[in-house]
Amino acid sequence: MLESTILSAVETPAMPMLPARDYVSDHTKFMRDLLAARPQLENEQRAGRAIWWDKLPGDLDLRREMDEGLVPQKPYVYSTDER
Repeated sequence: MLESTILSAVETPAMPMLPARDYVSDHTKFMRDLLAARPQLENEQRAGRAIWWDKLPGDLDLRREMDEGLVPQKPYVYSTDER
């Protein structure tokens, strides 16, 4: 009995719930169609990213200089206590 259970476990695939190899999700289809329809989209994304995230070293130096000039702030800014 135990041997037949072990053999049946070995014969069945390890992950029968995995999709077929040729399966393409709806999201993947959407993204492929979108990129095919708008090939300039990737360049637009890069330009948008450069605005907020991709900084040149000169920009970082300016930011560092501005950070050095920060004045320490009290935990509660509306407090009249002078401590």
